[in-house]
Amino acid sequence: MAASGNGRGKLTADKRYAASRPAAAKPTSGGRPPRKPAPRKPKRQHGLIVGLIIGLWRLIWRVLWGVTWRIGAVVGMVLALAVFYFYSQLPAVTELLDGRARGSVTMLDREGQVFAWRGETFGGQITAANVSPFLHDAVVATEDKRFYRHFGISPRGIAGAVRINLSEGRGPLSGNGGSTITQQVAKLLCLGVPYNPSEWKSEAAYEQDCRSGGIWRKVKEIPYAMAMEVKYSKEEILTIYLNRAYMGAGARGFEAAAQRYFGKSANEVGPAEAAMLAGLLTAPSRFAPTNNLLRSQERAAIVVGLMEDQGYLTAAQAADARQNPARLSKAAETKSGGAFADWVMESTPSFLSSNTTEDVIIRTTLDQRLQKASEEALEFVFDTKVKEGSKAQAAIVVMSADGAVRAMVGGREAVAAGSFNRATQAKRQTGSSFKPFAYAAAMDLGFTPADYVEDTPLTINIPGSGAWTPKNYDNQFKGMITLAQALAESRNIPAVRVSEAVGRDAVRRVANGFGIVSALADGPALALGASESSLLEMSGAYAGILNGGSSVTPYGLVELRLQGENDVLLGATGGLGQRVISEEAALYLTYMMNQVIESGTGTRARIPGWQAAGKTGTTQAARDAWFLGFTADYVAGVWMGNDDNAPLTGVTGGGLPAEIWREVMVRVHDGVQPQPLPMLIPEPKLPPGGYASSPNVMADGQSPTSVPQPGAPAAAEVPAQEVIVYDGPIPDDWVNEGPVQEGDLAEQVLRDVMGVFGN
Repeated sequence: MAASGNGRGKLTADKRYAASRPAAAKPTSGGRPPRKPAPRKPKRQHGLIVGLIIGLWRLIWRVLWGVTWRIGAVVGMVLALAVFYFYSQLPAVTELLDGRARGSVTMLDREGQVFAWRGETFGGQITAANVSPFLHDAVVATEDKRFYRHFGISPRGIAGAVRINLSEGRGPLSGNGGSTITQQVAKLLCLGVPYNPSEWKSEAAYEQDCRSGGIWRKVKEIPYAMAMEVKYSKEEILTIYLNRAYMGAGARGFEAAAQRYFGKSANEVGPAEAAMLAGLLTAPSRFAPTNNLLRSQERAAIVVGLMEDQGYLTAAQAADARQNPARLSKAAETKSGGAFADWVMESTPSFLSSNTTEDVIIRTTLDQRLQKASEEALEFVFDTKVKEGSKAQAAIVVMSADGAVRAMVGGREAVAAGSFNRATQAKRQTGSSFKPFAYAAAMDLGFTPADYVEDTPLTINIPGSGAWTPKNYDNQFKGMITLAQALAESRNIPAVRVSEAVGRDAVRRVANGFGIVSALADGPALALGASESSLLEMSGAYAGILNGGSSVTPYGLVELRLQGENDVLLGATGGLGQRVISEEAALYLTYMMNQVIESGTGTRARIPGWQAAGKTGTTQAARDAWFLGFTADYVAGVWMGNDDNAPLTGVTGGGLPAEIWREVMVRVHDGVQPQPLPMLIPEPKLPPGGYASSPNVMADGQSPTSVPQPGAPAAAEVPAQEVIVYDGPIPDDWVNEGPVQEGDLAEQVLRDVMGVFGN
């Protein structure tokens, strides 16, 4: 405190600050006078209107800020609660690796090699740690290069996807989604909603809904993805992805895909294979290498570039991957046995095949060498001998004498599983390929190939339909001929006479016994193949002739068991059955069918160095053409026709089908030692004495009768028939197949081109 001058003075507080007026500066020697403080800027004055606007803006900003942070706080709390909820619902990683509702079927050939899969296969659990490092890096480089730097969602990725979508004229959420791997896993897990068969029409419909977009589902993905990031490590999230992602061709997960496409485990794939697998994630069905290998390789090259740019591959590794793109395994490349696999699935109880909830292993009868031979033979004939643009179809079956199917081709093109299989599903008229069953009935009754039958005009009056007169291919008659000649030349009238002589019931019994279970015609046209059958049925019936007269049930399944178990749940359901005709009858019939190939309508089916037996077949208007036959080792059947049942042009059973059959059998028997056919050559017989030639048309509409000469010795023969009464439907016309005239190739070609029912 400072005192006043009178001693008491007034108390005053010490001044804490200098007076407003500056004190006189002390003079300094040589010093610069102190700087005066800069004058303060006057406050900016706004006009009334501007001031109101600024004030209003400040008010709005304060309101918006207050509302925004409160909404943000609420949203943050809701998000935190949603994350916590999903977090609490997430199970252990091991429970999420196989999300299939149904199991799969893996098929092995007769050598134990995998050749086909059905259903969604799951190759086994793999982890991000034990998978091939190339595959691990390829997935990250392709799907989410910021995978290790985000927390489940990537705002940059979403913004980039929106920009791309808008630039390409789509909606902001249509097309590219900018999803992280974590978000894709969230989709695969359907945001935790399990599949319930009672709520969904099918598993496919359930998965389609899980993959659908929309703002609400995108919003739900965010907390779910963040919850996964909290619950699991990055490697665990990637492990779920590697196991659950669909990889095309029915493969679920990278392990199944690596096995299906490359025949190896996912921990063994190299850079090129890893790039191809990772490239499937964009569009699995489109880029599946089994659909279009070149397109898949082009996509893989893009992935290789991404891996190189992000430092996962060296320049040398990338160059090698481009120069040596991934190739399919042998089984995947050949698409071996597609129709065969479909047939096995159809003939196996559904709870163990199409509807199985377990992974099933089926060992089959398929021989992949024979399958490839059949496919190549069909392709060769169509490439070299069929007019370009032809829509004609064909099917092939190859089997052993006990009914074990070794190869099956269901059509000209390799198509998706479940497609129409012409070898098993097409029921078509059999034509003259049915005739051996009529002769089999005769052989079983004691006749021999050396016995005789009349090839003379035959008319049968049918009440309500009138007279029915079968015709021969050449509209000529050869009189009395042996049964062997009648079958070799596929003459119609003798076949009808034989059938009527032994009785249609006997013919039906033989055909049914050999496995022709389709409905058979009731009338005399039965012998001419008026009935329908499948190629598999017919091939199985011919196998019964080869094995000595016993029936066979064609089969493809040898044994069925669950994956990882040794107990056999289902064994072979086919094979040899009961005897249908005597062994002698079968041996005689084999000889007759051998003559078809040696000198009759099937000479184009000859196999150099091999004995073979067979029969041609061409139906009315050449809608179907068949050739079926066998060697001592294999039975093979070939059918040709149009899917719309339109007539073929210039095709008969002894033409292209016989050539396809020969090409198949030449390849099938490659490297096999020729074996003689099991057949019995008959003792020659003299024709019945005294038979006079018959007129072309009988005045009374009845079949001609024999005119024996006095004193002529009796001989076994198939007797001529009287008028047959028949009430069933009769085809308008039947024309059989004619023999190949080896000495007149020009005439044969002309017959084929004109569509005359020759071979």
